[in-house]
Amino acid sequence: MTLVDLQKIYSQPFFDLISRARSVYLEHWARDEVQLCTLLSIKTGGCSEDCAYCAQSARYSTGVDAGRLMKTEEVLQLAERARENGSTRFCMGAAWKGVREGEAKFEQVLDIVRNVSRLGMEVCVTLGHLGLSEAKKLKEAGVTAYNHNLDTSEEFYPEIVSTHTFQDRLDTISAVQSAGISVCCGGIIGMGETETDRLKMLEVLTNFDPAPESVPINCLIPMPGTPLEDQPPVDVFELVRLIATTRIVLPNARVRMSAGRTRLSKEAQALCFFAGANSIFYGNKLLTAANPGVDEDRELLAALDLGTHGSDQE
Repeated sequence: MTLVDLQKIYSQPFFDLISRARSVYLEHWARDEVQLCTLLSIKTGGCSEDCAYCAQSARYSTGVDAGRLMKTEEVLQLAERARENGSTRFCMGAAWKGVREGEAKFEQVLDIVRNVSRLGMEVCVTLGHLGLSEAKKLKEAGVTAYNHNLDTSEEFYPEIVSTHTFQDRLDTISAVQSAGISVCCGGIIGMGETETDRLKMLEVLTNFDPAPESVPINCLIPMPGTPLEDQPPVDVFELVRLIATTRIVLPNARVRMSAGRTRLSKEAQALCFFAGANSIFYGNKLLTAANPGVDEDRELLAALDLGTHGSDQE
């Protein structure tokens, strides 16, 4: 898919665009259901990277202290609770630049993954940069998906981070795919990028082989102490347009509403679901940011007559 193709889709009259996205969704997905995913920070803060949106960077004064890597037993208890609450995917994030085979912290993560994978949920991790050998180890341990967001376009990327390159992101994604792990890859909007930057990011995603199985779309939550703390909220209709365009060009991907839902009304979220979103992060916290509560999300899904992935609801 080319940028010109994407611009033609994105710039359609709003109701034509979301109607088309809805038709594509119904063509590729058998049920009106939303996958519930739980995201847990297993190692918080103290990261050496300088991502301008992230409160976990050691370079900024955000009030987030560097914590230790959680023990397997601690993670397992929370994973079991997530499963009981209806999550079918358990995602674990660690605030690191990356991991290397043989490191004690990587071996501990592998042990965590082995234990969590026995619970029967999809297991996703995001550990920063890695190579093929590390990806293969994660696959053997039970990882089903690796999250590594592009964040934005290659052109705008240097405005957001200087401690690694856009190509570094692509190299990690290539290693993950070579190991046979599904890729969860999306971006963040509201960082000062243009709509063209968003579509250029989507252009890269559409040319992955295989295509990403999950595309998280995050709205920036401006974190105090970060360089982006004063960014204004994302325009809701721009968000819906991006979700609809993503649904049309990546019809088999789970389009996941991620960070920023606390700034969206119920009506705005309903519009996102109509436009093709079919997954949310579930639970009252996303790494260091707030998220709608479990009961609140249950009420919203019930009001919209949306079932949940893995439930018996037709």
